[in-house]
Amino acid sequence: MTIKAAKFTPDVLLSAPRRSAGVPNADGSQILYKVSTYSFAEHKWTREIRVLKAESKESTLVTAAEGADEPKWIGKDEVLLLIPGEKGVTNLVVGKVNDFDKSKYTAGTIDASAGNLKIASLSKSSYAVAFSALAKPDGGLYNSEKDNKKKHTTGRLYSSVFVRHWDSWVTSNKNAIWTGTLDASSSSGYNHTTSGKYKLSSLENALEETGLESPIPPFGGTDNFDLSSGGLVFVAKDPELNLATHTKQNLYLALRTSTNSSGFLLSKPQSVEIVGFNGATSSPVFSLNGKAVAFTSMREDGYESDKNHLFVIPDIRRPAWQTHFFTSRDGKGRWDRSPSGIIWSRDGQTLYLLAEDNGRTALFSTPSNVFATSDLPQKLFSGGTPNDVQVLENGKLFITGTSLIDNSAYSLYDPTATNSSTPILISSNSKDGSAFGLSRNQVDEITYKGAEADIHAWVIKPSNFEKGKKYPLAYFIHGGPQGAWGDSWSTRWNPAVFAEQGYVVVAPNPTGSTGYGQELTDAIGEQWGGLPYIDLQKGFEYVEKHLDYVDTDRAVALGASYGGYMINWIQGHDLGRKFKALACHDGVFNIVAQLSTEEVYFPNREFGGAYWEKPEGWHKWDPSRFTSEWATPQLVIHSEKDYRLTIAEGLAAFNVLQSKGVESQFLTFPDENHWVLNPENSLLWHKAVIDFINKHVGLPVWGVEGPAADVLKEAVVEGGHPTKS
Repeated sequence: MTIKAAKFTPDVLLSAPRRSAGVPNADGSQILYKVSTYSFAEHKWTREIRVLKAESKESTLVTAAEGADEPKWIGKDEVLLLIPGEKGVTNLVVGKVNDFDKSKYTAGTIDASAGNLKIASLSKSSYAVAFSALAKPDGGLYNSEKDNKKKHTTGRLYSSVFVRHWDSWVTSNKNAIWTGTLDASSSSGYNHTTSGKYKLSSLENALEETGLESPIPPFGGTDNFDLSSGGLVFVAKDPELNLATHTKQNLYLALRTSTNSSGFLLSKPQSVEIVGFNGATSSPVFSLNGKAVAFTSMREDGYESDKNHLFVIPDIRRPAWQTHFFTSRDGKGRWDRSPSGIIWSRDGQTLYLLAEDNGRTALFSTPSNVFATSDLPQKLFSGGTPNDVQVLENGKLFITGTSLIDNSAYSLYDPTATNSSTPILISSNSKDGSAFGLSRNQVDEITYKGAEADIHAWVIKPSNFEKGKKYPLAYFIHGGPQGAWGDSWSTRWNPAVFAEQGYVVVAPNPTGSTGYGQELTDAIGEQWGGLPYIDLQKGFEYVEKHLDYVDTDRAVALGASYGGYMINWIQGHDLGRKFKALACHDGVFNIVAQLSTEEVYFPNREFGGAYWEKPEGWHKWDPSRFTSEWATPQLVIHSEKDYRLTIAEGLAAFNVLQSKGVESQFLTFPDENHWVLNPENSLLWHKAVIDFINKHVGLPVWGVEGPAADVLKEAVVEGGHPTKS
């Protein structure tokens, strides 16, 4: 599939084909994937399941069946898909990869909307199956079309939190993991089928009568559980603790007891105690033989950005025996990285670890036997952002990743090769950025002295950059605050889109950022408007003094979430006068208003305690205290389904700006949450942001062409009275 663009504009970003992580067959010769493409002309998504031949690079259609998702290989040449059916059900459909639509058949039906499919081989003709779907209070599958009975009142009465989470009101239906088998035995046995076709067994709710919920809302998926021939492992919030004020997540093991006509039978899940670790346990994964489990865990309850420590249970029959890697006497650990993904080698002797590393995501390796070496993990390579790694039968690693210029790359890496330092590219969705008119030459990096540490920043230039010419500055401030600008692709905050408007984008990773050591991450605690603000000041000064191609007299600053908070903080302080315009997306205006958030543990930890215990910690860094200084033109964006930082924050900021006579605009979407995800809403978001900042630095407004222009004509631009104090 080829994509070409004369200029990388927001409509190109949003309509470019988006590939899922690749799913290689055993030898890596063929790769299944889903590709999703949005058409502004037709106002709809087109989604296909395709297969890529690694050697020839030829991509062919498997199926365009509506809703087809989560492709899995069954044997050498068959594909398993989840496909929605009528009346709210999900079908498990099997077919030949080269003739799917003609050979397909339904192996079984799930009476609900299902996702997060995993399979594990039990024999040549049998697989264990696990997936997630909502469960009703009685433990049965929840079908939104059958079980959503009409009510004569719209009221909701709660006696515990959460009341709402991320963008949804919480109901009595909870996520659950369901298990069963797919069997195609040609001899006598359970689920016997004379045709040799796969058939789904009855299904079991592995979490029934436990009071547990997994995957964990709102973002938990396949990373929250794993399946093997030996059983099921998963993480869930501690059911004895207040969900809103605690981050503690426990590890649970349910061992396989039998496999028969009733399905994949498991023991009742048992909690695994990890002594001294009271925070979030995550990323559980079985070894390929199903006998061992690796996972990560945090020490501190209430702190979602604590360091992940690596653990292995060598024998799942003895879960109390755990090995803790890279330990130190002070409890902090000798390895100053926080792994977010774990992959076992085929022989079970090595663990591959994904971890943020200086603005990138690196792949590391370490022996799975903690006693085999005292060395820290070996960095295999660092570059871009690998976000999915799968082990092939020959031991090589198939990697899906992105970068600042490429929205999807499939690569192969041989960890045993002595001269292997970088993965070998199999396929780039954007031809390494060239299909967007982008190149690696546009990307640079700087490091400068911050408040208390060296600060790293990305610099992205326009593709038509000319030496001797000065370009306005777009200063990007990331959210989190425990996060980082990385060498990765984004359809929401893409630096290259702004660079192609004629800016030099500088994206610093100040105090609080991840991937530079836990000390820098932790240092933002009770310092929201302190150390990070100084880091940003010093970054601006560095650009002013050392990047002669940047015109800091024509500078704008943009940020979302914590980045939006910092925009409001900057607005009330000296740095705010350095910018011609500011853009605040879903930012904090009044710190105390974070009492209305859902995950209350977050402000409690960030500001030194609960509000009634330490009110001074909440007031100290409150942007609303400095509104007397607000003077720079500002765009405020806030949407109605943002329950993390409620829309009242954006409205309050806009009211202040308007009351003070400061040039300002307010953009809102009734159907968006903390992020703007609908492509047509995102198109308007980009148009509003770009036009607002361009106006103040002397750049032309974005001249939208084609179907995207027709979309924007439908945008509701509300009038009003002239801004007066």
